[in-house]
Amino acid sequence: MGFSILAASSSQAATTNNSKVLKVFLGQEIDSLNPFIAIFQSSTGVGVVQYESLVAYAAKDNAVVPGIASKWTTSADGLTWTFDIPKGRVWSDGKPLTSKDVAWTYNAIMTNKKLQAANGGLVTNIKSVTADGDNKVAFVLKSPQAANPGAEIPIVPEHVWGKLPNPDKFANDKNDVGSGPFVVKSYNQGQSVQMVANKHFWRGVPKASGLTFIYYKNTDAAVQALKTGELDVVNRLEPAQFDALKGQKHITTNAGTGRRYQALALNPGAKDATGAPLGDGNPALKDPVLRTAIFRAIDSKTLLAKVIQGEGTLGQTEVPPVYPAYFGIDDADAAKHSFDPAAANKMLDEAGYKKGSNGIRLDKKGKPLNLRLMGRTSDATHAQMADYVKPWLKAIGIGVKTTMTSDDRVNVDSTVGKYDMYFTGWGLGPDPDFQLSINTCDSFPNKDGSGALSENNWCSPEFDKLFKAQHTELDKTKRAELVKQAFATLYNASVSDVLYYRKNLEAYRSDRWGGFAKQPAGSGSIMEQNGYWGYYSATPASASSDSDSGGFPAWATILIVVVVVGAVGGVVVARRRGASADDRE
Repeated sequence: MGFSILAASSSQAATTNNSKVLKVFLGQEIDSLNPFIAIFQSSTGVGVVQYESLVAYAAKDNAVVPGIASKWTTSADGLTWTFDIPKGRVWSDGKPLTSKDVAWTYNAIMTNKKLQAANGGLVTNIKSVTADGDNKVAFVLKSPQAANPGAEIPIVPEHVWGKLPNPDKFANDKNDVGSGPFVVKSYNQGQSVQMVANKHFWRGVPKASGLTFIYYKNTDAAVQALKTGELDVVNRLEPAQFDALKGQKHITTNAGTGRRYQALALNPGAKDATGAPLGDGNPALKDPVLRTAIFRAIDSKTLLAKVIQGEGTLGQTEVPPVYPAYFGIDDADAAKHSFDPAAANKMLDEAGYKKGSNGIRLDKKGKPLNLRLMGRTSDATHAQMADYVKPWLKAIGIGVKTTMTSDDRVNVDSTVGKYDMYFTGWGLGPDPDFQLSINTCDSFPNKDGSGALSENNWCSPEFDKLFKAQHTELDKTKRAELVKQAFATLYNASVSDVLYYRKNLEAYRSDRWGGFAKQPAGSGSIMEQNGYWGYYSATPASASSDSDSGGFPAWATILIVVVVVGAVGGVVVARRRGASADDRE
């Protein structure tokens, strides 16, 4: 989701106590605290607790439930949605939260292209958003749509943001005003974000007296911090780390169902919003035959087994199994990426990619087919996967030069097309509409990477047609089939090879905390949810029976939240929706 980070006033900070602070691992830096432009998973993952949307996704099953809006109705023609904002809702500074704030937020995104980086794809079908008094807001759509238009867009206070001459440049990094359970007091870039509880949060105040996200350069350091008590909750564990923590005194492990995928992306010929070439991708990769051959040379089963020791599910389309309605692909389509080096070599031979004396093929212009593979230093699996991919591609006559670099560099370069291949991944929300929208022909960015967001620097008329069809299909069964077809079209374009869906391996100090609500209930994760439930429900062990059954605390104390995004560098890309991990959300 495209949330950013909120803050509370200094008067709130004075009323907080220090009795219980939940200390949580953060493996990524924060790109921005501005919810209109924040796209890293760290920003959206932390930010989800700061600004609420009109509707939320339930912890139990990801169903759409009330957020800022208590209820909503749809007209018979499906073109008008009306949301009710309950009387008495207020912002963290005590000022009324009304329908005018909702209308201002949506209209700001709809009319200012600079504010569309995080959530622009969610407003393309909206014709108008109008406040009717303080407690009702009406959305008029261009065409009926299946997705609730009130989902995933963080609502900001007009009395703060409406006064800004350039809201896209607003740092939003201290004494900010929000509507979620926690709000930001201060932010020290590369070091910390201090949050305090929103004493006006309509659901009530959590039992935990604090939440501290602490950045560690790698999960080895985070595991040590968990053992010593410097951390209370850790995720993104490597399988060996996870297994080593099982059965240890005062530590409970959880293998949560993930909502993210890990993929290898190829540059199909990136373009900007005007259609002009973007970046420096190898032009040979414009050929879908070459791209498909590359994917056929990669053994996803081996990567799943060797790199993450089977702690996940073999990849198919971009939709993870946690969303069964949209998951899966026909066997005939799946076979197009199945591991078969002989078939890959044959495809390249027939396409005219002749091998040179050194075994490296030549492209159509006679140049050696040498490609760059980019990954993140913050994720050890990227270097491990690269060690497998390099010889696999050499076996089909393609040279590979690998570069592991900062997450920030990966994000920037992939956005503006400065890559041949790179490891990527996204976290998907319960509704597929956004993930599909960022692959349409309207989603290409400006030359400098600003503006709209393109997931794969690719599009096709066939895909756009399917996107529009699923977007307006109100029959759930029919829509699910259209969604699958759209993701299959993307799959068949061979621009993103989904390798696997990784489980979210987590561990927490059960001598200190319990009561964590998982999403979905039972099999889900505590961290990186489609919402704030895992943190919001955290209960000090003294107030719970060391349970992680998903119960919510009785609301009693004001919460201090400190997010320490330490000085040890590393940004995980997370382009909203989330999403998501490797990671664009």
